[in-house]
Amino acid sequence: MSAPAELPFDLDSLPPAVREAFAAMQAKVAGLEAQTERQDYLIAELRHALYGKRSEQLLPPDARQLAFEDLETVVAEAEAARDALVERNADGKTRRLAANRNLGHLPDHLPRIEQVIEPPQKICSCGCTDMVKIGEDRAERLDIVPARFQVIVTVRPRYACRRCDAGVVQADTPNWLIEGGLPTEGTLAHVAVSKYADHLPLYRQCQIYGRGGVELDRSTLASWCGVAAYHLAPVVDRMLVHLKRSGRLFMDETRAPVLDPKAGKTKTGYLWAVTRDDRGWGGGDPPAVVFSYAPGRHGRHAMDILTGFEGILQVDGYTGYDALAEPKRVGGTPLTLAYCWAHSRRKLHDIYQKDGSEIAAEGLRRIAQIYKIEATVRGRSPEERLAARQAQSAPLIADFRLWLTHQRSRISTKSRLGEKLGYIHRHWDGLQIFLTDGRVEMDTNPVENTIRPITLNRKNALFAGHDEGGRTWARMASLIETCKLNAVDPYAYLRATLTAIANGHPVSRIDDLMPWAFQKPST
Repeated sequence: MSAPAELPFDLDSLPPAVREAFAAMQAKVAGLEAQTERQDYLIAELRHALYGKRSEQLLPPDARQLAFEDLETVVAEAEAARDALVERNADGKTRRLAANRNLGHLPDHLPRIEQVIEPPQKICSCGCTDMVKIGEDRAERLDIVPARFQVIVTVRPRYACRRCDAGVVQADTPNWLIEGGLPTEGTLAHVAVSKYADHLPLYRQCQIYGRGGVELDRSTLASWCGVAAYHLAPVVDRMLVHLKRSGRLFMDETRAPVLDPKAGKTKTGYLWAVTRDDRGWGGGDPPAVVFSYAPGRHGRHAMDILTGFEGILQVDGYTGYDALAEPKRVGGTPLTLAYCWAHSRRKLHDIYQKDGSEIAAEGLRRIAQIYKIEATVRGRSPEERLAARQAQSAPLIADFRLWLTHQRSRISTKSRLGEKLGYIHRHWDGLQIFLTDGRVEMDTNPVENTIRPITLNRKNALFAGHDEGGRTWARMASLIETCKLNAVDPYAYLRATLTAIANGHPVSRIDDLMPWAFQKPST
C-alpha cells in the first residue's frame, strides 16, 4: 500500500495510543487490499477455466474438473481469510456474518435429526409470566456419517413336540450367494461398486474398513468380486445379445494392463466396448454398453464379439475394424462402417496446435460449421435429422471435399499435414454415412464417454492380476456403466440382482435383470 503524499495532520504529534491505533488500521487496510487482490486473481482464473477458450490440447475433461475443484477450494479459503479480518464490530465484539443459505437442496428422503435449542430462560424479563412460542427458525445442514458396519445374525429356532417323537421342525436356511461366507449380497455390491465405479482399489478399501475396526484381507475382497462376477456373467452375456439386435452400434477399445506371471511384468490386454445410445434421435431402446476383455487388439476380437450383428457400426479409423466390412466377414454379412468426424477434427487440431497451420485452421472452421448444424437436430426424429442434414450439411460436406482435394494436391503426402489430410481422405466414404441415415451420429463420442471411467480405474489399480481379472473388470464395468447411462444407482441394482440370483431367479426371466429394467423397491 502506497502512503499518501501529504497527511492532513502531523502523525508524530498524536498521542502514542492514537498512533498505535492508526498503524494497526493501516496494516488492516493493507491486509484487506492484498486479500482482495489475491481473491480477484483467483476468481479470474476460475472464470477463465469455466468460460475461457477450450482446447483439446489443454486438459481432458477429468483433469479440467480437478483444476476447477482446486481453484474453488482456494477461492473458498481466500474468502474465509477475508471474513476473519472483518469478523469484529467497531466495539470489538464478534460480528455475526450473514447466513450463507440455499447453497444446495437437500433431498427430502434423507433422515432428519432435529436439534431444538431453547433460550436460557423462557420467563419474561419483567417477571410477569412465562413466554409463549410464536414461531421458530429452521436451518438444515448436511451431516455425513462414515460407513457403518453391522452384523446380521440369522437365528433358526428348532421346535419339537413334548408329547410325541414326530420330529424337529426348523426353517430352511436362507439362500445366500456365498453359502457359509461372511458377506451379504449388499456387501458384495458395495465392494464391487467401490472398486469399479468409485475407482477404489481393493487395498484402499481394506484400509478404510480397517479404520472401522473390520480387518479384511485384500485376497478376500478379490475372491468376493470374482464370485459376484461369475454369477453376473449370464446377465452381461444377455445384454450383449440385446445390443446386437440393434441396427446401429458404436465400438471402441481401450488398454487394460494385465499382469503376466510368466514374464514377471504386465502385458497389454484390451477392453472392447460395444455401445448402444439412440438418445440422439429419440430411439426407444435404452442406452447400454458391454465391455469384453481380449488379450490383444487384433481385429479378430472385434469379429468374434460382433458375431450375429448386422447393420451400421460407428468406429474410429483403426484398421482392425476393416475386415468387418469385407465380404469375407465371419459371423454375418459385411457391416457398414461409419467413421468419426471428431477423430478427423483431432488430426487437424494437433497440427494447428503444433505448427499454427492456416490450412488446418481452415479445416477446423469448416468442421465446426457442420457441428453447429448437428447441434440443432439433436434429439429430433431420424426423418427430421436426415432432412436438415441433406439441406444444410450436405452442401458443406461437398465443399469440404473440394477443399480437401485441392489442399492434398498442393501438400506433400509425407508431411505431417499431408498425412492428416490423407487420413480424412481414406475414410471419406464412412464420414458421409450420417448424411444418408438419420440414426447415425457424426462421431463416436457416446462410446468414448463410456470408456473414460475405465481410464480412471486403470490409473488407480495400475493393472489386473490376470486375464480372468480382466474379464471380471469387463463384466462389472458393463453393468455399472449401463446403470449410469440409465440413471440407476449401481449399488441398489447390484444388491437387488445378486439377491435375486441367490434366490434362484429363473433363466427364462433374465430380461428382468437388465439394468434398464431395474425398479428400485419402495421403502
